[in-house]
Amino acid sequence: MIEKTKQFLKQCRRILTIATKPDKEEYINYSKIIAIGVLLLGVFGFIIYVIFYFLGL
Repeated sequence: MIEKTKQFLKQCRRILTIATKPDKEEYINYSKIIAIGVLLLGVFGFIIYVIFYFLGL
């Protein structure tokens, strides 16, 4: 149990040392991708709502 915990903490430390903060361009690209995904989900939900509304369900 203690050995597994040590191994896990070692892996966490390794990930934290490798990880870097995204620069401005990367952040903007991620934001665009997320916004497109939210928009697509909203459109998909609205289409389903309209279909059920016209079917009277």
